[in-house]
Amino acid sequence: MECKIDIQQIEIPENCNVIIGQSHFIKTVEDIYEALVTSSPSLEFGIAFCEASDACLIRHDGNKEDLIQAAISNAQKINAGHVFAIVLRNGYPINVLNRVKEVQEVCRIFCATANPLQILVAETEQGRGIMGVIDGFTTKGVETEEDQKGRKYLLRDIIGYKR
Repeated sequence: MECKIDIQQIEIPENCNVIIGQSHFIKTVEDIYEALVTSSPSLEFGIAFCEASDACLIRHDGNKEDLIQAAISNAQKINAGHVFAIVLRNGYPINVLNRVKEVQEVCRIFCATANPLQILVAETEQGRGIMGVIDGFTTKGVETEEDQKGRKYLLRDIIGYKR
């Protein structure tokens, strides 16, 4: 038996974030939709889910057509069983991640990011599966006291965390 490893670059629309995860049931799209749509009235999103049996279709939903199409495109690139792709705008993964994790069908979250993202996909005779993700870039050093001050300023004064 052979195993081929493929790298798929995920497309993240401007001012968006993605969540890539794995689930186990056709109802995933509907339940993630409910988790997202009830999390914030301003959240815009698209969901795509790679069905792993029966018709093996990419199931999809969302409330913004461009984000639905972006999620479908990313799911097509990954093309691995029971993987889902969510594309978010006007909200962040931190706002919805726990709600997505609480969806009964969700098995795991591989990543939640706005960084450049590559998915490592293994392919065998049976199908494809995610081996891991490359989220962003390698580190360039250790933060200094100035960097710490900048981080705290960003979190407290710019974003409004821990005021």
